[in-house]
Amino acid sequence: MQSKGYAVLEASKPLVPFTFSRRDLRPGDVALSVSYAGICHSDIHQAREEWGPALFPMVPGHEIAGIVTSVGSNVTKFKIGDRIGVGVFIDSCRECSSCKSGLEQYCLQGMTGTYNNYERDGKTLAQGGYADSFIVDQDYAASIPDNLDLAGVAPLLCAGITLFSPLKNWGAGPGKKVGVIGLGGLGHMGLKFSAALGAHTTVFSHSPSKEQDARKMGANDFVVTSNPKELSKLDRDFDLILNTVSADMDLTPYLQLLKLDGTLVLIGLPINPYTINTPVLLAQRRSISGSMIGGIKEVQEMLDFCGKHNIVSEVEVVDPEYINQAYERTISSDVKYRFVIDAKKF
Repeated sequence: MQSKGYAVLEASKPLVPFTFSRRDLRPGDVALSVSYAGICHSDIHQAREEWGPALFPMVPGHEIAGIVTSVGSNVTKFKIGDRIGVGVFIDSCRECSSCKSGLEQYCLQGMTGTYNNYERDGKTLAQGGYADSFIVDQDYAASIPDNLDLAGVAPLLCAGITLFSPLKNWGAGPGKKVGVIGLGGLGHMGLKFSAALGAHTTVFSHSPSKEQDARKMGANDFVVTSNPKELSKLDRDFDLILNTVSADMDLTPYLQLLKLDGTLVLIGLPINPYTINTPVLLAQRRSISGSMIGGIKEVQEMLDFCGKHNIVSEVEVVDPEYINQAYERTISSDVKYRFVIDAKKF
């Protein structure tokens, strides 16, 4: 299949129009026309080799929403015309304990990323969703509810599931107090999900200007983090705090906000390791943990939850020609709250 999109031809260079061939449709595969592709900050990190050596040419994109155009001979999960989503990975070993438990993102042999990776045959270079078409095994895609806007759905396939998974795992719901650090592309999804799950939700942000948005999205409380006194008022008040920011920061003030057996979950990826204040952990048997996206079963659960509660990401839709500018604005945090490419214009 010939596909048109945008690619990085070498590290740190601008994305340019790119035509390439997708692999042939296998019996278990579905082909889709990409309607929208979200821009994730991790796309930028990989395109600029900020996470180590990368594979070029690279078509980024792992927040993909589209329509099925053809199916392989063994496909039973989808039919032509279905709305379909593809996220951060397109395969895994399928045999390890994680895969068999529906936790493919933690595959013990390593999941196969949607791009910047070779497929499991070791020779097919996986290319992502900044393109007009895509091919994926039916087992690694999810169905999108009919009532959701596809542009707003695209970021759910990464940003959305990245926040939904820890909220479900740590039992966010009625009677629980949840804090969300940061109200960006990730944080605003954490807020929407936590509120919809029924938890009392507080947003921690260094930007006072975001309070109105936070409350519209369901925040019960909003705390400006530049004022330490505001944080100290909330000591031992939270069951769960999600840190969605990637900046280097001192975790101690947030650990002090956790109740007995409370957990601080790390979701953002800072450049430098955190320094941990051990006595603060010991004081209330607090925990620090991490969480990464979700398995296919949980992605489907999230999308169904979004359909029920009419939840989508807040997006700014851009034409393909604007991708490089969108990258720069993403780095500058100049977006409310996620850029999405109109892939129908490739």
